[in-house]
Amino acid sequence: MSLVKSVVNTSIKGMTRILCRVDTRELASVPEQGPLLLVANHINFLDAPVVYTHLLPRPMTGFVKAETWENPAMGFLFNIWGGIPIKRGEVDMEALNQALAALSAGKIFAVAPEGTRSGDGQLKRGYPGITTLAMHSQAPILPLAYYGGEKFRDNVRRLRRTDFHIAVGRPFTLEIGEEKVVRHVRQAITDEIMYQIAILLPPAYRGEYANIEAATQKYLRFIH
Repeated sequence: MSLVKSVVNTSIKGMTRILCRVDTRELASVPEQGPLLLVANHINFLDAPVVYTHLLPRPMTGFVKAETWENPAMGFLFNIWGGIPIKRGEVDMEALNQALAALSAGKIFAVAPEGTRSGDGQLKRGYPGITTLAMHSQAPILPLAYYGGEKFRDNVRRLRRTDFHIAVGRPFTLEIGEEKVVRHVRQAITDEIMYQIAILLPPAYRGEYANIEAATQKYLRFIH
């Protein structure tokens, strides 16, 4: 790790520990390296720096919206973190190929199937792009969920620390069989993955996936 990268990561981790009480106990169950698809919810700007810096030195990358590089400071940060720019609203094969290469190299690849920040912590419907990445890579999938970060701005105004909770689920792989993976099947697979995130959250945060009884596991094969 370069000196600049080390200083940046140490500073960000230290700042998050000052502003937040980060519950990192379950991060110990995240493997030391990949290939691994780490699928998580996405609340706000706090998610990436907290999880990334607290998983170091594990090799990790993920998709970042291409517009991020329009901001020099954010572009600099995600260059340090090795983020992969992705063009939203289209099939970005270059980004997909870079993600597959990262997984082949043994990295942990973090992805938020919601595609954007929820802001309030309520789970949104997952986009089926995660299914394409999982099927092409054949990488194990590990669900991760966090909550509490949605209160960050209000807490800062009140000079309070934010409780940032992290929960880690059970790893699994996809098993599709001979079924043709058409659009509705891809969405069904995505919903099964999203329910694995939802069960890690308190009921008040489950949003689109609040009805846990509707969850299926037709395409999931748990590793242990």
